[in-house]
Amino acid sequence: MSIVRPLMLLLSAVAFAGCKNVAPETDQPAVIVNPDSASRAALQAAVNDALQTEVALADDALTNDSVLVIERRIPQTVEGSDAGGRTMQAPIQFQLVLNGADCVLVDQRNQARTVLADTDCAIR
Repeated sequence: MSIVRPLMLLLSAVAFAGCKNVAPETDQPAVIVNPDSASRAALQAAVNDALQTEVALADDALTNDSVLVIERRIPQTVEGSDAGGRTMQAPIQFQLVLNGADCVLVDQRNQARTVLADTDCAIR
């Protein structure tokens, strides 16, 4: 029983390490500057975590625009062409904002905020 409490505290610390309390009223739309493998990995992890799936992001995602739009993949037939029917789900949008010195990715569905580690941003 004595190891359970320290383990729970450690898990709580790890879970909240990427979450930082930032005031949304100071947000300014931003883009990623000087992207590198670490900043791309941070963005990829934040989006994958928000969507609870693996997504493909371009290397220049959020470097020219502060909005990232994720669309569902159109189902394919066995031959590789688009399957019939329409995808009725709306695209998912994220916005990158600069809040103080932090680059923050905001999920527009629920306003969930993730501070991107190892990422430099500038006001768009």
